[in-house]
Amino acid sequence: MMQRALFSRSALLAQQAAAALDGALLGRSASALQRVERSMSSVTIPPPACMLRPLEVPMRYLFGPGPSNVPPRVLASGSRPIIGHLHPEMYQIMNDIKKGIQYAFQTENNMTIAMSGSGHAAMECAVFNVVEPGESVLVAINGIWGERVAEIAERMGANVHTIVKTPGGYYTNEEIEQAIQKHKPVLFFLTHGESSAGLCHPVDGIGDICRKHNCLFLVDTVASLGAAPIFMDKQKIDILYTGSQKALNAPPGTAPISFNDRACHKMFNRKTKPVSYLFDMTHLSNYWGCDGNAARAYHHTGPVSGFFALRESLAILAEKGLEESWRKHKEVAAYLYKGLEDLGLKLFIPDRDMRLPSVTTIAIPEGYDWREMLSYIMKHHQMEMTGGLGPSIGMVMRIGLMGYNCEKSNADKALHALADALKNCKKSKA
Repeated sequence: MMQRALFSRSALLAQQAAAALDGALLGRSASALQRVERSMSSVTIPPPACMLRPLEVPMRYLFGPGPSNVPPRVLASGSRPIIGHLHPEMYQIMNDIKKGIQYAFQTENNMTIAMSGSGHAAMECAVFNVVEPGESVLVAINGIWGERVAEIAERMGANVHTIVKTPGGYYTNEEIEQAIQKHKPVLFFLTHGESSAGLCHPVDGIGDICRKHNCLFLVDTVASLGAAPIFMDKQKIDILYTGSQKALNAPPGTAPISFNDRACHKMFNRKTKPVSYLFDMTHLSNYWGCDGNAARAYHHTGPVSGFFALRESLAILAEKGLEESWRKHKEVAAYLYKGLEDLGLKLFIPDRDMRLPSVTTIAIPEGYDWREMLSYIMKHHQMEMTGGLGPSIGMVMRIGLMGYNCEKSNADKALHALADALKNCKKSKA
């Protein structure tokens, strides 16, 4: 018995010693393995400290020319589960978007889509698809957007001609027709809502002039759609585009665009391919189900969450109604005008009927540094207003009240911030 007990105890001690030895060896092996892995790793740049912190985004009043604050309903739509960009449910959402754009543009055009990109994507898509190298293009420049289109057309090899006004200037139909007769363009570009100057340009009659001279009429409504009346079919606009982030109140990143039959005939009877594959409407028309083919082929991966948000923003516009949206923007803009004048500020566009309802421009108050005023307003009121853009820099300050932000209560907030800045910012004696 004693011998058996001694044997059992010896066996137990042996097992414990073996376990201890294995543990020590395992620890040394793990440490050695880690050293080997580190020496073999190809990663030499450590994780950046900023990526190890949670995302923080401040809450601000976006009372500039865009983007504007987004309604909770639209924000919520963007957080819905991702689905495949080629799923049947996604195609249905894209079909809904197409219907919503047709309503917003007041058009029955079949060739109506949303670009995967900002308003610049739609701008380039329009020019790249209907203009070929060497063809004549006429661009009306009275702010930054005409400048951009002229450069885009020049880069792709068009023969670019311009008619130029200072920011806030506008063209008579006679001036436009004279320029078209002189330059014989295949495309004439005009900005409906010139946000850099705060001008809403008249459109009536220009489409007739373009058809008379066999010229396509391209109109930019990025800053005006939903805030000022536009009728694509009635006003005989051949190509119309906008952006998602202004009065439509969706996040930046999608850009509705529509081509009528005249534009499609020019676009699909080219001698050369468009300079951009991504913006080639031959492929995009199929992706959006506009080319008559039952099957949609893969072209690119669209911004699924962005399309959710755009669809919801167009639904809000449809529920409210275009005429009500136009009325409210005009009413709130008039309320803002009076408040600005009561502060002694001068509106940059003298003719009330020519003012862009979504973006109001004021002349920089005499003796003030506009950058200092805007910085003060941001710091003390968490509110964005902006200076000019392009040719209007140093000429204006811009206040945007559009879509979700188009409320008299927000106009009061903007006026209070401006009054505070006028009181507390330094005014030069010169």
